[in-house]
Amino acid sequence: MPVQLSATHWINGEWITSPQERPSFDPATGEQIGVFYDGGAYEAQAAVDAAAHCFETSPWRWDPMTRATVLSHLADAFDSRLDGLVASLCRENGKLRREADYEVHHIVRALRFASGLALQNFGRVADTRPGLQNMTLRQPAGVVGVITPWNSPAYLSIRSLAPALAAGCTAVVKMPAQAAQTAALVAEILSEVPELPRGAVNMFIESGADGARVLVDSPTVPVISFTGSTHTGRLIAQAAAKGLKRTSLELGGKTPHLVFDDADLEAALPVLVRSLTVFAGQFCMTGSRVLVHRAVSDKLTAMLASKLEGIHPGPAADTASDIGPLIDQESVVRVDALVEEAISEGAKPIVRGGPSTHPELADGAFYHPTLLAVPDSSLSIVQQEIFGPVQTVEVFDTEEEAIALANNTEYGLSACIWSRDTDRTIRVARHLEAGLISVNSWANLAIEFEEGGFKSSGLGRLGGIASLDEFTEYKQISQNYS
Repeated sequence: MPVQLSATHWINGEWITSPQERPSFDPATGEQIGVFYDGGAYEAQAAVDAAAHCFETSPWRWDPMTRATVLSHLADAFDSRLDGLVASLCRENGKLRREADYEVHHIVRALRFASGLALQNFGRVADTRPGLQNMTLRQPAGVVGVITPWNSPAYLSIRSLAPALAAGCTAVVKMPAQAAQTAALVAEILSEVPELPRGAVNMFIESGADGARVLVDSPTVPVISFTGSTHTGRLIAQAAAKGLKRTSLELGGKTPHLVFDDADLEAALPVLVRSLTVFAGQFCMTGSRVLVHRAVSDKLTAMLASKLEGIHPGPAADTASDIGPLIDQESVVRVDALVEEAISEGAKPIVRGGPSTHPELADGAFYHPTLLAVPDSSLSIVQQEIFGPVQTVEVFDTEEEAIALANNTEYGLSACIWSRDTDRTIRVARHLEAGLISVNSWANLAIEFEEGGFKSSGLGRLGGIASLDEFTEYKQISQNYS
């Protein structure tokens, strides 16, 4: 029997418990793996107070070299604990090992990049007329509230936290209950770096939203960095607008693959499959739409169906597993209901997956991939983010039609173009309404470059040099020295 884990909050450099204790589960088996202390408004306010005190009283915001050193040491600390993080994600999050590896290695890279950013937060100085000097400074905004989703909890918490710390802010991180054990491990690693000031980073676990509301409503928290659904992002933006609070939002997506008639189908096929099965489709950049030229649509659809029918669901412990579980049984029911709704609206099932019926997987939240041919893009299965392994196929005849179909949702997080014509890929990329365009590939994320969405996929950018903008204020100082 595995050791039962206990996850607590980390606030002002101390481990804090709450009155409410709840179980943590393995979504692949349904077994309880530990307990966590469920936080709320009290823990959030304590964390805000600690972060504000650190920001106001410590030299943290004034000392970029210390921040660069701390971020570098955090990268080292995480690098030394990657195996433990991978094991936690596999056990609690349901990720296959290669998927957990992919997530945690982004953490170290993000921290090392942010370490460099801490020393590059420059302003400008210029004489605007004789005897008058103007100076622009970039100063940290203050306390940042980071609200993290459960689908990639380790990396997505650090993706916001790293540039916030580089800018000189302090932070409160709300971690989701579905990733409580991973949250506690992330906090433990943070606590191992002695140069990180007490209260600079605080982390609490919450199954509800009371603590998140404290962060959004608090006048002491001028910036919210949220990753999650578009629905929740809109609620946060509306609430934050009352105080004219800055919001950095990375929200939902409906990533289309635009497959042209000159594409290398053999090269595209495994990537199309992987874009659906990674994290069991619980990824904001899941390749949930395949837009294919009519000349190759029958061939590609048959190839895709054959591959998806052979997908083997299973836990991370089984090295033969091709796709892990959804986060819980409720998600299985939800995804299957959306598929049934789509079929009733006119979608044609090419591969009708669904809840696993294999006896050995009966206690887990496994869902076989589904492939649907849709007559047009107005169906809800095309317009909604499913957050599960469901892929739709639409056919186009011209380049212009492909672009129009790809842009015909409220989302604009990412898109993929498959073609051997290099002029076409650049031409089409310029017309797609999405923040990340991958050419003959999928989700080529790089922390060194800005990441974010168009339209209802979000506001602001994380990654790249612009990530500092989310957490800094510009201040102009004018001096008449004549």
